[in-house]
Amino acid sequence: MLSRVAECLYWMSRYLERAEHTARLIDVDLQLGLDQSPLAGSERSRRLFEALQVPQRLIGRLDSVSITHTLTLNRANPSSIFCCVAAARDNLGHVRDQCSSKMWESLNCLYLQTHDVPQTESSVLQSHEFFQSVRDGGYLFQGITDSTMTHGEGWHYIQLGRFIERMESIAALVGAYFEGLSQPPDQTIDGAEYLEWVGLLKSCDAFEAYCKAYSAELRPQRVAEFLLLTREFPHSLRFSAEMIHTALRLAAKLTKRNAELPVRLSGRLRATLSLTPIAEIMAKGVQDYLNTVRKQCGQAHAAVNQIYFNYPVESLVAA
Repeated sequence: MLSRVAECLYWMSRYLERAEHTARLIDVDLQLGLDQSPLAGSERSRRLFEALQVPQRLIGRLDSVSITHTLTLNRANPSSIFCCVAAARDNLGHVRDQCSSKMWESLNCLYLQTHDVPQTESSVLQSHEFFQSVRDGGYLFQGITDSTMTHGEGWHYIQLGRFIERMESIAALVGAYFEGLSQPPDQTIDGAEYLEWVGLLKSCDAFEAYCKAYSAELRPQRVAEFLLLTREFPHSLRFSAEMIHTALRLAAKLTKRNAELPVRLSGRLRATLSLTPIAEIMAKGVQDYLNTVRKQCGQAHAAVNQIYFNYPVESLVAA
């Protein structure tokens, strides 16, 4: 497969995952705002910007309409839902012959849906239905992709992009919550803070799964263990690490490139998330651990870019 094609599939998947994640966080934020004071809303807004890594220059007023517009329709914010869906469609449009017609129809439908929203339409930006439709569009595209596309080299690049983006997003989100933790991590959360931590789990589509594993009693240490180390949950860091390593290992078998570096780096990332017990993570600090995970994830991304997307022509001729 041409490097240009592989890179388009990879970034298409990353942009779509980013749009879905952003829609989920905004939707949860709007719902929490109905039951909380303006002071709590201000702190939640700060955390939302931090979790989504919005550039400081784009942060203006912290009222709900301005925040939502920045994260949804602002064309100056490359990570807004508007820009991410457009970038995903643009990348897939360059390689339409590599995808099924159903994939293109699904993503194009999501594109038209988000771009039909007027830039000044604040009522839509306060609508649960709008953000739910963006999330559902992402889920639908993933299902159609898995069902209609040959699970060959191109499909593995799509998987790789999805789970590298997901790992970066979830790590940043969890880090934003644990940065200001003011209570012992093994202590039960109650009062106003309870809703905040329910929001964290819902932002990862994890609240119901967490309750089935632990009950509705929330403790920061349990939340961290579930979102970081649960092997079976699709939005945990460990699950993403397993999928990244699997995608790289299988892609390596289908190409003639020397893919030892990205496979080795993804194996180290998987080991970090599968061999470190939660007690050790809490003792050393969740933030330090997440910084290590994000650094290793970034190294794996850089290796993928070096081996598969922007490799020197001489290296391919030599191979």
